[in-house]
Amino acid sequence: MAPSSGRRSSRPPSARKPPLVFIVVGPGGVGKGTVIRRLLERDDRLYLSRSWTTRPPRPGEHEDAYHFVDKASFLAHAEAGGFLEWAQVLDDLYGTPIPSPPPGKDLVLEIDVQGARQVLEIDPEAVCILLVAPSVEAQSARLRARGDSEEHVSRRIALGEKEVAEARRIADAVVVNDDLESTVSELAAIIEAARAGVTRP
Repeated sequence: MAPSSGRRSSRPPSARKPPLVFIVVGPGGVGKGTVIRRLLERDDRLYLSRSWTTRPPRPGEHEDAYHFVDKASFLAHAEAGGFLEWAQVLDDLYGTPIPSPPPGKDLVLEIDVQGARQVLEIDPEAVCILLVAPSVEAQSARLRARGDSEEHVSRRIALGEKEVAEARRIADAVVVNDDLESTVSELAAIIEAARAGVTRP
C-alpha cells in the first residue's frame, strides 16, 4: 500500500456514526469489480451499493454488476434526486443510488473519480482507496479480455491516466492490483484500520 497526499481523519471511533463509507476508485481495467466481489465474500459486514449505468452489459459480465437502464430512465432518476452522485464517463452515464445498507453493515462504493469527489463533499470522513494496475500493459490486457475494442481500450487508457492523477490527490491509500488475494488482503486491512479508528500514514 502506497501513502498518498489525501485527507486524514482524527475523529475518534466513538464519534463515528455507522455505517462507514469506503470508496473504491480506479480506471477501467484495474479489476475493481473482481477485487470487490472477493472482498465481500471475505467480509460479511460490507454492503456494496449497485450502481446504475446506461452502457450495455459486457459479454460474460455478472448480471448484478450494475443496474442497466436506458438514458431516459437514468436521467429521470437523476432529476428525481435518486442518486448520491452521478457522472458521464466517455459515452456512458454512471450513478450511485441513495444507499440504504442493512443495519450493522458498512458501505462500499465502486465509482469513478468524479463520483468520489461528489461523495467526499457529502461525507468527508469516507475512506477513499485508489486501485491501480501494475502496468499499462496489464490494464490494456484486462480491457481487451473483457471484450473492449482497440479504440475503446485506447480511450480508456488515456482517460485512466488522468483519473489516476486526480484520484491520487483525494485517496487515503493506493493499492496496486498485481495479485488478487494480496490486493483483497490490503483492502481488508485498510477497512479494519478505519473501523478501529486508526489514522493511516
